[in-house]
Amino acid sequence: MLELLKERFMKNPSLHPELVWEEVEESLKKNPDSLTILKKMEETGGEVNTIGRDEKTGRIIYCDCCIESPKGRRSLCYDDIALKSRKNNPPIGSVLSLVKEMNANLMDEEIYMQLQKRGEFDLKTSSWIMTPKEIRNQGGALFCERRYTRVFTFHNGADSYYSVRGFRCYILL
Repeated sequence: MLELLKERFMKNPSLHPELVWEEVEESLKKNPDSLTILKKMEETGGEVNTIGRDEKTGRIIYCDCCIESPKGRRSLCYDDIALKSRKNNPPIGSVLSLVKEMNANLMDEEIYMQLQKRGEFDLKTSSWIMTPKEIRNQGGALFCERRYTRVFTFHNGADSYYSVRGFRCYILL
């Protein structure tokens, strides 16, 4: 996993212009459990890389950098409450359950926008993002996508699911 991350890091310098591989490698070696999380993200199509540092903590952001929402994480409703409420044609699972299984974090709007500043992602797909409680309590959930050279945040029922909507994860080290 470390070799794959190094190769991808070197091939995509525009994602993390302020970082050098040695500090990335050091952060990974200091947190050996992180490689297991990143491997799970990779196995579901995430194409993990770093997009720089978190503005609040200064820690390195490792996230899904695949051009479209990861193929292995699509056609899911937002959470288990939505999944259980789905009477007809329920999906096979929920975003928040899979994020928990992976021991990662679901991208919030801020991290998603930071990713989009580094390139063009979700041109044909969309990605669920962490939804504030006040929206989720009313039955909704948020997702983002890039269309017409702009990044949009939308809402939908949390129980909805589409073959082109997945989710993106991240961890901070």
